[in-house]
Amino acid sequence: MSGGSGTGVATGAAGAVNAETAGRLVEEILDRLTESGDRAACEAAEELVRVLMEFYGAGLARVVELTGRTPGASGQDVRAALLGDELVAGLLVLHGLHPDDAPRRIERALDRVPHPVESAGFDAATGVLRLRLTGSAGCGCSGTLRGVEQAALDALACFAPEVTAVELQEGPGAAAREPALLQIGSGPPRAATGGARSPATAP
Repeated sequence: MSGGSGTGVATGAAGAVNAETAGRLVEEILDRLTESGDRAACEAAEELVRVLMEFYGAGLARVVELTGRTPGASGQDVRAALLGDELVAGLLVLHGLHPDDAPRRIERALDRVPHPVESAGFDAATGVLRLRLTGSAGCGCSGTLRGVEQAALDALACFAPEVTAVELQEGPGAAAREPALLQIGSGPPRAATGGARSPATAP
C-alpha cells in the first residue's frame, strides 16, 4: 500500500493490483463518506462504484465469451476478435492499452458504420475527422446525413475517443457540413449484452 494518504492500492510482487485490498479500500472510502453525514455524496459514490463494477464486469464477460467462442482458434484470431469488439476495445483505449494507433482505430470504427463512408483526414490538434460519403446515403437530406454523422460518432466513441467532431462531405469536391460534436458523458458507458459504448476519455 502506498504511503501518504493511506488510500493507495496494494500491488503484488509482479505489480498487479491486489483485488482484495482494492475492494477493502473502496469499502473504507464509502464508510468514511457515510460517517461524514453527506448522504448525497455517499449515494453518488455508491452509484459510481455500481456502474463501474457493471462496466468492468461486462468487459470481463465479453473477453471470456470471445476467447471461448471458437475452440482451437489461433492466438492471432482471438486477438483480432478482442481488438475489434466495441466493449473490449473501449476498455483498452480507456486505459491506453489498445495496441493500434489512432488511424487504425478510426478505420476499425468506420468499418462498423452502416453507411458508405471513408476518412478524408483526421486533425489530431482539433480532434476533427473529415468523412467522405463513398456511395448513396438514402435520400441525401439533412436528417439522413445527420444520421450518418451520428452513426460514425457512436462507433468512434469506443474505438477512437480522440475524435471529438466529424465533418461530413457528400462526395468529391463537396463542401464540408457543420461539424457534428461528440457528446462526452460524465461516466463510463453502460454495459450491454454483446457490446457497449466506451467512454470517450480516460478518467
